Amino acid sequence: MRAKIGTLCLVLLVGAGLAAAQARQVTVSYADVYCSGMYSKEGMPRDTYIISGEESDIKITFGQGQWVYINRGSSGGVKVGDEFLVSRPEKDTGGISWFAWQWKLKQAMGTLWKDVGRLKVIHVEANTSIAEVVFTCDMMQRGDYLRPFAARSAPVIQPGAVDPFAPSSGKTTGMVVTAKNWQVMVGPYEVFYLNLGSAQGVKEGDVVRIFRHPGTRQEMLYRPYGAAYTSYGFGSTPVRYTWKDLPREILGEGVVLRSSENSSTVLVTKVLREIFLGDYVEIK
Repeated sequence: MRAKIGTLCLVLLVGAGLAAAQARQVTVSYADVYCSGMYSKEGMPRDTYIISGEESDIKITFGQGQWVYINRGSSGGVKVGDEFLVSRPEKDTGGISWFAWQWKLKQAMGTLWKDVGRLKVIHVEANTSIAEVVFTCDMMQRGDYLRPFAARSAPVIQPGAVDPFAPSSGKTTGMVVTAKNWQVMVGPYEVFYLNLGSAQGVKEGDVVRIFRHPGTRQEMLYRPYGAAYTSYGFGSTPVRYTWKDLPREILGEGVVLRSSENSSTVLVTKVLREIFLGDYVEIK
């Protein structure tokens, strides 16, 4: 009895946490837009980067309000007031595939570029410049790459609840391939990366629906194999239904923040339950 009560309390706490997270934020924040990261197959510019910073004898990272030194100066066209976005490529070093096809899908999406922050040039010399860190997503370090600042738009979050019985939109379906910070589960106002992009007609501001097909037999690692039909031998039916015969489970909605050729960065805006790597996504 105590175990059942404990389980019920845990479920209520998780549900309350999801509801509270959704209630806390009703708009897309600056950090959502500029710290979201992006998969891309395009060659990102690597000719401008951080070479060091103030107090480099004791520092290996640099944060907001501190100064960093970049490898371009007036001879390279840099001037006081110029702003740059800072990013670095990231690799998943975990070596675990959480669902079938994950590795191949990541390869097709390209390289994950992590957003690190924003710089503003305050002093220029011939071949180097000093820039102030004006915004950070993460601590900056030597070798981080710079691109000229380009403003990004913040999409509008549509009001209304998630329809748990929504029919298929009939549009191209993708998957939750990876998530920001290599999370396995994502919730409200967290970011995941979708294997659909501009080549498949996806654009910034598109609203997506996340769902799950129970019983696909491509279960993620956290689930027992075939758990949609029987769990540890308890319960079964005379006829074994396939995932095509079962209703799909609507999990939540999100909005596309950024889009490249074969990938999109999606911010989860509404949830009915937890979203895991390997769940499906369609454009509404």
